[in-house]
Amino acid sequence: MNPAANPQIYAHRGASFDHPEMSREAYRAAVDQGADGFECDLRLTKDSVLVCWHDATMKRVADYDLVIADSTYSEINSAYPILTLVELLEIALEHRKGLALETKHPVASHGAVERELLKVLDSYKVLIAEAGICISIMSFSWFAIAKLRRSGWNTVYLIPARWLALFSPGYSIGPSVSAIKNLRPTRLRNRKIFVWTANTEEQILLCKSKGIDVMMTDRPAFARAILEGR
Repeated sequence: MNPAANPQIYAHRGASFDHPEMSREAYRAAVDQGADGFECDLRLTKDSVLVCWHDATMKRVADYDLVIADSTYSEINSAYPILTLVELLEIALEHRKGLALETKHPVASHGAVERELLKVLDSYKVLIAEAGICISIMSFSWFAIAKLRRSGWNTVYLIPARWLALFSPGYSIGPSVSAIKNLRPTRLRNRKIFVWTANTEEQILLCKSKGIDVMMTDRPAFARAILEGR
């Protein structure tokens, strides 16, 4: 039996082990560390700007009490240099890196984040095709992924347990790294598999042994070294 191919390495919130998560520096460093693509979380500001941010508030990362959904982009950016989706997309296009974009739910604006995301992606469709990069839209929301299924973009249903893949509305599935331990090295219903988040040597080698397609990690350089036996 031939050894499994190496999974693609996507920098989880950028090279976030070494740099502030989802910062410009983290994504630039991910390029230098040999990542094949970027992962990020998306939230919508009060004035409908898509920003790369995981939490509902800025407290944990930036120590500000601002709520993303209740604040304008200008207010947020004045408090902390936050990256927009457009800025991240420009970096991805420049360096020909794939993108795995997670829309956060539940949110008061419901499907507005996906509608704005599709507007941005559609406006860059020609450039994305010319760059030859893969764009995937991810979410833990079954309804969000179901609505996006016919958007033309790859969709990834993020799941905490493997069995939930049987009910996935997405073209791809996204189990946690702990959920793939008993996964047979074959595709579930021929879907691509995106795994989050592999940071230890054991987790990285597990992704390789299971034939995972995309592995998200905070440590792109470390993951590359492990996969290449360095």
